[in-house]
Amino acid sequence: MTLIVEPELSVPVSDDNPFTDLTVSAGAAANTALFLAEHGLDIEPTKEDKDTAAALATAYADSPETTSKKASAKRISKIRPASLILTDTILTEFGQSVVTNAVHIRHLVTNKLVLETENPDAKIRLRALELLGKVSDVGLFAEKSEVTITHQSSDDLRQRLRGKLEKLVNPAEVEDAVVIEATSLDITSEFGADDPTKYDDD
Repeated sequence: MTLIVEPELSVPVSDDNPFTDLTVSAGAAANTALFLAEHGLDIEPTKEDKDTAAALATAYADSPETTSKKASAKRISKIRPASLILTDTILTEFGQSVVTNAVHIRHLVTNKLVLETENPDAKIRLRALELLGKVSDVGLFAEKSEVTITHQSSDDLRQRLRGKLEKLVNPAEVEDAVVIEATSLDITSEFGADDPTKYDDD
């Protein structure tokens, strides 16, 4: 199907475009890609597309302003449409606050793990479920230990401490060891080692 594009010539083009947040530019690029997909553009994501989207989202989480400045129109035009759609999905579905707050990033990771539990690969599903089980909110695989606290009065504590100090200062008398005389045992004669024919089966 032929797609006829009519550019708006009245809109000036400038290299000095004002600052645009990545969420805005990625959203615009994703909308364009989705529109083109209706006319035959392949937007099936590959592993490289997923890696690119993850890298963009991670970079934006570390520094939104720096990443947005680096993501110029020229650079975005070189990114595959599927990568842009995935990036926009991450930033939009889980919200901009997801990448600016550690708590929201935690939610992002949890939500992505939930999505991976539907992965066709059984190994990935099992790993995602395992990691979800280790989330502190779930605590399915967390090792728990119980601590028993016994409350005592100050007088009881002083008494116990005084008793321990007295044992250190005045240790109990140690009795001398008693030496017991024992007869020696002749192993050779006891086990018949002096008779080489004693254990001869032949």
